Amino acid sequence: MPPRYKNDLFERAARGERTERTPVWLMRQAGRTDPEYLKLRESVGLPLEALFRHPELATRISLLPQRLGVDAIIFYQDILTPLSPMGGHFVFAPGPVLENPIERVEDLDRFEPYDIAAQLPFVRETLLSIRGELDDSLPVLGFAGAPLTLAVFLIEGGSFSHSAPKSLHWLHENPAAVHRLLERLTAMTIAYLQYQAECGVAAVQLFESAAFLLDDPLYEQFALPYQQAIFAALKPYVKSIVFARDWNRLDHLAAAGADIISLPASISITEARSQLGASQVLQGNLDNKMLVKGAPAGIAAAAEACVREGGHQGHIFNLSHGLLKETPFENVQCVVDTVRNCRVT
Repeated sequence: MPPRYKNDLFERAARGERTERTPVWLMRQAGRTDPEYLKLRESVGLPLEALFRHPELATRISLLPQRLGVDAIIFYQDILTPLSPMGGHFVFAPGPVLENPIERVEDLDRFEPYDIAAQLPFVRETLLSIRGELDDSLPVLGFAGAPLTLAVFLIEGGSFSHSAPKSLHWLHENPAAVHRLLERLTAMTIAYLQYQAECGVAAVQLFESAAFLLDDPLYEQFALPYQQAIFAALKPYVKSIVFARDWNRLDHLAAAGADIISLPASISITEARSQLGASQVLQGNLDNKMLVKGAPAGIAAAAEACVREGGHQGHIFNLSHGLLKETPFENVQCVVDTVRNCRVT
């Protein structure tokens, strides 16, 4: 198969092939740990929701990680972006705040489907702009929030760090209403990711960032079926990655149906391959917390161990979750340099 990109390491690893070195990209690589990003934010003085809708600035931000040496560019956007035309507009002050909070069961039914291309034209403009700047030198990645994760944001009215009591109450007490909302969010997410595929992204990642809040029965009822519907719909269009924050059930991750499984730090590549087979393409899985306070030597050793475990075979290096705000930028560079320079014989 002829290469689509000048640097085709991600593309080949995503197909399960052996590569001369392991490709690397990092969740949240375009953003808050980067001093150039922070300088840009300060100079333009725009709130986040305006930056996401500004194709020129979103392109500049998306491309900043090029200087790190990453092997894929994920476009600068937020998982909450597609909620706005449904009636779930978030502003950032500084974290996300839902303009019209959910108070009653009836409020879950107010979110309506819409025409993605008509309502989110800046997504296409940004993706095409990024691709134009890259000129096929690197693949561009798209993404979306999983339906349950989006529902938790809506019900909580903002971010959730350690708990989401309102959402868990609604899952237990109003499951039918939650399922109606999840069905609408699923239809929207399928259309949104197919739209990104039409714009030429090489792969898309579905973020189940609320997974850590759930027990097994809740995950099986409210998360997994909707993931499965999305990945089944994407199969003819684009490579897909499933990410579920701190979720330790490999069987659930595999059952989602994505082409690539992003591993939490708690599951080793060896363990995943022993259960799922050597042909399963994996992403991950250095603990993102290590980069916050870890010494460069320790970070480099852990990153190299991860690369060696992956063996340059169907493995895309990433973190267990996104870069944390407190992460020193030099530690981010250390990780990328280590992965790029590590060779497995």
